[in-house]
Amino acid sequence: MITRSKQLRLRIIPLGGQEEVGRNMTVFEYGNDIVILDMGIQFPEEDMPGIDYIIPNISYLKGKEKNIRAVIFTHGHLDHIGATPILLPKLGYPKIIGRDLTIALIKKRMEDCEPGSAKNLETMIIKSVDEQIKLGNFRIGFFNVEHSVMDAIGAIINTEQGMVIHPGDWIMEKNPVDQTPITYNHLSKLPSPKILMLESLGATEINSSNIPEKEMYINLEKLISTAKGKVIIGTFSSQIRRIGHIIKYAAHIGKKVALDGYSMKLNVEIAEGLGYIKYAKKTLISIKDIHKYPETKLVIICTGAQGEGNAVLSRIINDDHKFIKVHKNDTIIFSSSVIPGNERTIQRLKDNLYRKCDNVIHSDIMDVHISGHSNANDIKKIIKQIQPDFFLPVYANHFLLKEAAKLAIETGISKEKIFVLDNGSIIEFYNGLATILNKKAETNYIMVDGLGVGDVGEIVLRDRQVLSKDGMFVVIAIIDKQTGKVRSSPDIISRGFVYLNLKESKNLLKETRKRVIAIVNRAVGSPGAANWVYIKNELRNKIGEFLFYRTRRRPIVLPVIIEV
Repeated sequence: MITRSKQLRLRIIPLGGQEEVGRNMTVFEYGNDIVILDMGIQFPEEDMPGIDYIIPNISYLKGKEKNIRAVIFTHGHLDHIGATPILLPKLGYPKIIGRDLTIALIKKRMEDCEPGSAKNLETMIIKSVDEQIKLGNFRIGFFNVEHSVMDAIGAIINTEQGMVIHPGDWIMEKNPVDQTPITYNHLSKLPSPKILMLESLGATEINSSNIPEKEMYINLEKLISTAKGKVIIGTFSSQIRRIGHIIKYAAHIGKKVALDGYSMKLNVEIAEGLGYIKYAKKTLISIKDIHKYPETKLVIICTGAQGEGNAVLSRIINDDHKFIKVHKNDTIIFSSSVIPGNERTIQRLKDNLYRKCDNVIHSDIMDVHISGHSNANDIKKIIKQIQPDFFLPVYANHFLLKEAAKLAIETGISKEKIFVLDNGSIIEFYNGLATILNKKAETNYIMVDGLGVGDVGEIVLRDRQVLSKDGMFVVIAIIDKQTGKVRSSPDIISRGFVYLNLKESKNLLKETRKRVIAIVNRAVGSPGAANWVYIKNELRNKIGEFLFYRTRRRPIVLPVIIEV
């Protein structure tokens, strides 16, 4: 039994996932005990040039590291496990809990970021949803969920102040292959108050519905078997079950399969080691050996369906792939959904594919993909099945959370029992009541750029935005120490601003050089000590104003003063 104490209040603090797609991480605090759910990344937005990804801000946990009993992971997508190599060491390597594939993917991500770091992990593998785990004053239970990656699981976080039910990401599959449909009616029998935290990415999908998994496989098999050239399938590397099915079917009809993309080959290797994928070894061939087989006998499964610049599909389209060339009679299949924010990139990718190939297949024209997220009707259905006392929509943009709240009201949940939180909100449950506290946890963006974590702030990002928009203008002036005057003509370097060899540009540069000489000579005045900080600021401001007057552009002006 959990020891009753008036001092114990349940606090839920989302550090990400309430205002965006990704960066999913939630802190549960009960007395001196802390349990964390998920630890994901957010992919950069269009106005974040050079940023690799964004991770949750864990300032709230500073000084509380010893109170963290465990981190529970619902599944292995990067928006749920991607921040582990950075955050787990900062938190002192707390115990991590998840199913086999999830833990294996975390270990591999740790090793990729820092070789040898996975040995620091203390892991607990969930073998059965019937397991109960005691973590301080928390009791943790589990339940099965259906999602687009294998080994997804929901968590039940049990305290005297509330029973939190969190499926992670989920879908209601009506007719799954090789298993019975998952329902959630049994969760309604849990003790009250029940607090449902529900991923709500599909809250506005009113008329859409996922086709049965079996129908999707029938469509894929028909395309593979009737293809007049090679088949190239772009999909997420996390679609382990689908990749395994394609390999098995290709073997059945006598075709060879080549995998391409680091994460694709890695995930299949991990899944095979866990026994989740089984196939005849002769079916899989190396991508460098595809030239040895007739194109009608080839199926290539690769990454890059989101249009990522260096991913396989993009390299194929740009004719940068060493082994794969697209021909008109090939069949290219997008067996993936569009990640929000990637719409324009994927459209450009499709346009370029259509130029090279006559058989491009995607979900707009044929059901070749099932989303890993449920629609509005399913959200209402799961709420009715669980019958929660409190409803907290999570893991989506703010407007989607608000739409999910409306759906909950339609199912009969009182508006006063529904809470749409911001990142950093602290909601407290005590004696059957829920209160959002006035204070918030810090949740500003922590951006990762190469090996730098958090060293790219708003100022650096703003400079990058200006550089990407109007470019850079470097002015190099050599000053004679004896006379205090500019020696010869100043050098000018333009990057992303104007092309220097154009006639119009040459006239602009000639005028700019005259102004540089005048500004420096006027600012220095006479030989002797000069205030170079003041002179550089004068150059930056005056030349910036002149360039804007002449071009209506605002490049970053970088003055360089050399005294000789």
